[in-house]
Amino acid sequence: MTQSAPRHYTAEEVEAGLAYPRLIRALGETFAKGGEPMPVRTGYEVGTEAAPGRLLTMPAWERGRALGVKLVSVFPRNTESGLGAVSSLYVLLDGRTGRPRALIDGEALTNRRTAAASALASLHLSRPDSRTLLVVGTGHVAAQLPAAHRAVRPIERVLLWGRNPDRVLPLARDLEAQGFDVAPVSDLSRAVGEADIVSCATTSTEPLVRGADLRPGTHLDLIGAFTPAMRESDDAAVTGARVFVDTYEGALAEAGDLLQPIAAGVWQAGKVVADLHELASGKKSGRLGQAEITLFKSVGAAIEDLTAAQLLADGERPELRLAAVRG
Repeated sequence: MTQSAPRHYTAEEVEAGLAYPRLIRALGETFAKGGEPMPVRTGYEVGTEAAPGRLLTMPAWERGRALGVKLVSVFPRNTESGLGAVSSLYVLLDGRTGRPRALIDGEALTNRRTAAASALASLHLSRPDSRTLLVVGTGHVAAQLPAAHRAVRPIERVLLWGRNPDRVLPLARDLEAQGFDVAPVSDLSRAVGEADIVSCATTSTEPLVRGADLRPGTHLDLIGAFTPAMRESDDAAVTGARVFVDTYEGALAEAGDLLQPIAAGVWQAGKVVADLHELASGKKSGRLGQAEITLFKSVGAAIEDLTAAQLLADGERPELRLAAVRG
């Protein structure tokens, strides 16, 4: 029996195949169902003194159905040659045979599922009448956030802040083409006070969003900083909010926004209210009132990649599309 070659998905095909309402719904079902714990990402030093490099692996599986692994390489000196520092590939395999099903552009998959997980959390944590979104950052994930949040909230206005004005204006034009009323901002503190949802997607090592600037009822979404040395919020933002995470294991091992307040003795890990499994399954409540400040901290979970990869690959199988229509 001849084994067909795995299907390759480009970044453009990932974008086209993972519409946000569908992806958010799939992630919600995955987190609600739960399952066995997945490994936190593992890193290896693989470069040389002249060309330092790091390999990250993120495996996940659903027994009897699917398994996959995201491979990420980080070679910082690539930028000297005009190459990107980060490269990524996702390999999806059949869970019954182990045979490869798909090779997927890893960066596009990561950007899409990260923004969708942010929107899933917002569905439980932001006010239903949230209309103004502040995006902090101008990278690839930041560019996805307005569309993702608009899938769950009536977002009309997008405030956009970035350190480099040369990157703010092109992104603002792209978002305007998607139908958003976009306003680039230079005063971040003021913009935080005007927003219903503040979503940060940066690699900052210093606080950008300060608790003193958050007005009652704001939802703070922190998805950029993903190591203990990084942070996007100050201690006051964490101590003044009800805090939620994507997974306990990942956030309490890697999230500097939480680990640094813990190390300073001003906050405790036990104050995390819930993770996405508990929110999506209804085991714990999200927002309790219009005036409270909520905070969602994510560092990424391998099960999100697997869910998105399955959704992308299964979307081309007629029998699954028909079952979805009938169901």
